[in-house]
Amino acid sequence: MQHFEDSVYKLIVETSTNLPGDVRKAIRAASEAEDRATRAGMSLSTIANNIEMAETKVSPICQDTGMPTFIVHTPVGANQIIMKQKIRSAIARATKDGKLRTNSVDSLTGANTGDNLGPGSPVIHFEQWEKEEIDIRLILKGGGCENKNIQYSLPMEIEGLGKAGRDLDGIRKCVMHAVYQAQGQGCSAGFIGVGIGGDRTTGYELAKQQLFRAVDDVNPIAELAQLEEYVLDNANKLGIGTMGFGGSVTLLGCKAGVMNRLPASFFVSVAYNCWAYRRQGVLLSAETGEISEWIYPSGTEVAMKDERATAAESADQLASAGEDAPKSREVVLNMPLSEEDVRSLRVGDIVILNGEMHTGRDALHSYLMNHDSPVDLNGAVIYHCGPVMMKDEEGWHVKAAGPTTSIREEPYQGDIIKKFGIRAVIGKGGMGAKTLAALQEHGGVYLNAIGGAAQYYAECFKAVNGVDFMEFGIPEAMWHLQTEGFAAIVTMDSHGNSLHADVEKDSFAKLTEFREPVFK
Repeated sequence: MQHFEDSVYKLIVETSTNLPGDVRKAIRAASEAEDRATRAGMSLSTIANNIEMAETKVSPICQDTGMPTFIVHTPVGANQIIMKQKIRSAIARATKDGKLRTNSVDSLTGANTGDNLGPGSPVIHFEQWEKEEIDIRLILKGGGCENKNIQYSLPMEIEGLGKAGRDLDGIRKCVMHAVYQAQGQGCSAGFIGVGIGGDRTTGYELAKQQLFRAVDDVNPIAELAQLEEYVLDNANKLGIGTMGFGGSVTLLGCKAGVMNRLPASFFVSVAYNCWAYRRQGVLLSAETGEISEWIYPSGTEVAMKDERATAAESADQLASAGEDAPKSREVVLNMPLSEEDVRSLRVGDIVILNGEMHTGRDALHSYLMNHDSPVDLNGAVIYHCGPVMMKDEEGWHVKAAGPTTSIREEPYQGDIIKKFGIRAVIGKGGMGAKTLAALQEHGGVYLNAIGGAAQYYAECFKAVNGVDFMEFGIPEAMWHLQTEGFAAIVTMDSHGNSLHADVEKDSFAKLTEFREPVFK
C-alpha cells in the first residue's frame, strides 16, 4: 500500500480542478440550450470558460472546496485505520498545495485549523465488500449548495403546492419545492439527490449518495425513473435559470433513492449540488495502492470553452441586444465609488470594476457591527468571497476567488452599508428586503458575480495590497485586492428594484401550476 496516499492525493486534485465528462456534457448541453444574449447565457459561457481555466491551471474550479466526503469500499481484512491516516495526510497536503481551501472550522471558537483536519473533517465512510480491489469516491460539495439542502416530513402542506401525502405524488411536490426554494443561491443550474425514507440522518446520507451516480444513468426502479424524468423536465419550467437570473435551464440532473422507514416517519431529503459538481472516484490495487482505473469519464475529452464568444463578448452582446436591451448597459467604474456613480445604475447593467476591492464574509460582518474597520470603507466595494490564497517569497497570490452566497449576511448588511458608507456589495444569489431598503436609502447596489467561477475572477486580481484579521482564517480574513476588469451584473439597485425578488415571485407562480396530482 506504499502508493495509497499518493493515489488519494491525485484523486483530491482531480476532483477539485477538473469536472468529469458526464458533468461537462450536461453543462455544455445547457449552454447550447440557453440564449447567449441573456444573463443566463452569459453566465453559462463564463462557467464553461472557468472549467477550462481550472483544468489548465490545475487550480480549484470553485474556491469553496466544501467538506471532503469519501466513500471507501475495501476488501475483507484491509487496514482501515492506516487508510484513514493516509487519507487525512493527503487532505492536509492538498490544502497546503492550494488544491483545497482551508475549510475546517471549530464550531465553538470559530478557529480555522488551516489544514482541513479536525473532528468530523474530512468525512470518511468505510464499507467492506467481497471484491479484491479498493474503491474510493470523493465529493466536494460547497457550503452554498449544502445550505440549500432541505428535508420534508410527510404528510404536510407545502407552500404553493398544497397537501403532500405519503405517496409518490407527495414526494414529487417535495422535490419540486426543493428546486424552487434554492433559487440561485445554490449556484444553479444544479443537480439534486433525493433520499426517500430512512430517519433524519440516513435520509440525508441517502440523498447525498445519489450524487455519486452517473448523470446519464437510468434508475432501475421504474417509479423512481419516472420521478427523475418528471422533475428534470418540469423543474426547468420554473424559470429560475442559471444563477437565479431567469432562464430555461434550472436543473441539470435529478437522482432518487429509497430505503425503508419507521411507520411513524416519512422523510424526503434533498441534497442540492451546484453546477460545479465535483465528484470522482478511483479503483486501487489492494496490494500497492496504485490507481488501476478512474471511475467517472475523463473531463479532458469534453471541451467546454464556448467558441461562439468569450464571456466578455457575451457581456457586450447582452448589453446591446439582451432580453432587457433598453435597460442594459456596460459601465466601467473605478473604486471607490461615488453616490452619483451608483444612483445611475439599474438592474440589468453590467459593471466593470477597477481599483481596490475588499473581501468580507460572515466573521468580518459580525465584527464590523460593533467595531471600526481597519481601512476606510466610504465608497468601498465589499466582495462576499473566501478566496484560496497562496504565499511565496513574493507575497500573497489569489488562486481562486468566486463569490459566496450573500443571503447569510442579510442580518448585517444594511447596517454595515449605513455605518461605513459602502456603495456596492458583490456576491451571489441576492439579498433580502432589509438590504434592498438600505441600498435605496443610502445609495448602493448589489452586484451578482457568477458563482463558482473562481478562476475567471482570480485573474481580475492583479495584486494583494494587504490583509486584516488573519486570525479569522484565510477564507474569513479581509483581503484588500487590486482589481482590474471585474465584471458583475446589477441585480439590486438603489431604486428599490430586485431581480431576485422578481424571479422568485415569477417562479412561485409557476410552481403553483404543479399542484394537481400527476402520479396515481
